[in-house]
Amino acid sequence: MKSVALRLLARERGWFAGAVIVGAGAATLGVPVDFVLFALTLAGVALFHHHTLQVALAGLAVITLYKLGFAGFKAGPGLGGLGRHLLHEWVILTNLLGLLLGFALLSNHFEKSHVPAVLPRWLPDDWKGGFVLLAMIFVLSSFLDNIAAAIIGGTIAAAVFRRKVHIGYLAAIVAASNAGGAGSVVGDTTTTMMWIAGVRPVDVLEAYVAAFVALFIFGIPASLTQHRYSPIVKDATFEGRIDWARLSIVAVILAAAIAANVAMNLKFPQYSDSFPWIGAAVWGAILVSAPWRRPDWSLLPEALKGSLFLLSLILCASMMPVEKLPAASWQTAFGLGFVSAVFDNIPLTALALKQGGYDWGYLAYAVGFGGSMIWFGSSAGVALANLYPEAKSVGLWLRHGWQVAVAYVIGFFVLLAVLGWQPNAPHKSQPAAQLPAPSAGLHFTS
Repeated sequence: MKSVALRLLARERGWFAGAVIVGAGAATLGVPVDFVLFALTLAGVALFHHHTLQVALAGLAVITLYKLGFAGFKAGPGLGGLGRHLLHEWVILTNLLGLLLGFALLSNHFEKSHVPAVLPRWLPDDWKGGFVLLAMIFVLSSFLDNIAAAIIGGTIAAAVFRRKVHIGYLAAIVAASNAGGAGSVVGDTTTTMMWIAGVRPVDVLEAYVAAFVALFIFGIPASLTQHRYSPIVKDATFEGRIDWARLSIVAVILAAAIAANVAMNLKFPQYSDSFPWIGAAVWGAILVSAPWRRPDWSLLPEALKGSLFLLSLILCASMMPVEKLPAASWQTAFGLGFVSAVFDNIPLTALALKQGGYDWGYLAYAVGFGGSMIWFGSSAGVALANLYPEAKSVGLWLRHGWQVAVAYVIGFFVLLAVLGWQPNAPHKSQPAAQLPAPSAGLHFTS
């Protein structure tokens, strides 16, 4: 066993050394060093998936030192530029931290409510039960946070599959949560940003043409695989009673998040970048309801590790010199879906809004669903991986979740065949520089 582990470690070090050589070659060919460092960080995460937090923090440190000493920040050079950059990013980072930690407790409340234990009564007994669960997650995510939808789906899956959930099905849960919000202006931060910028909701709605197709493409194979791996519980019997208090607490926490989201997006967008209102609303609901049913605080240390990992990658991405995108076209939108698997989709969306010339339904689908192709490509994936640590392997995710990438491609081209590429008319009701900060929404990454 020890010799096998040593061989694997040697192989990973060899791959990483190769990535370093490729990165050095890219730098000599004119690729910005910032991107090379970020790519090496992502390569490290992929190869050393048992040490993802350490790799992400190391990458953040190296990129920050490089920006301080050589490249500078968009907000200016030196420590002053770093400070102004962090001041601009702190709301989205704090909001995301609050949501990731808060929804870890929400998931535990939901599990202890015993609702997952009775769900097998209504889900089909064969592979179709897994698909119906994915469809439920899809619908939930159209009006709820994709983190909450993924965690609720993962919690139910643990109950109905005897805690034996295949990695391919975990990828499908994340994909369902991201696809469900792609066509709704309240389902994802990127679509909410479009709405605030003046894009009509109906222009985003067409993303569901691709999203519905994708649901069947990845959902059916994943459900069949899960059925072979661990069939759904048949004729489950539950002797206890549903804990309506805990279920009410789940509803209160979700309602607080939705209310804060709507208030900041629609009523007071001018204040959305001044304070992490959504994260504060979630934690306010948790603390107020704590005397009713005590949360399991012991879950927070492990959830914090996963949260810091995602925040490190988002902060790295925010430092990249992304000044412009290629000319708007369906090919560009298609490519952004793959970029979104490793790069924060919020700056990509902001750049696209500033550039204009897109068919916004295509862009919503690409940046909303694309992050599902890698486990750390979306906040939903990171949150679910906190519940299922075995999912923190890019190789296993790609190997067993291949249907997600296939579904993305097929869904995109079905949309292109059905509706064609029709760039929307100018939409901007305000300059892109004045767009509300990304913290206005509930979803923060791909």
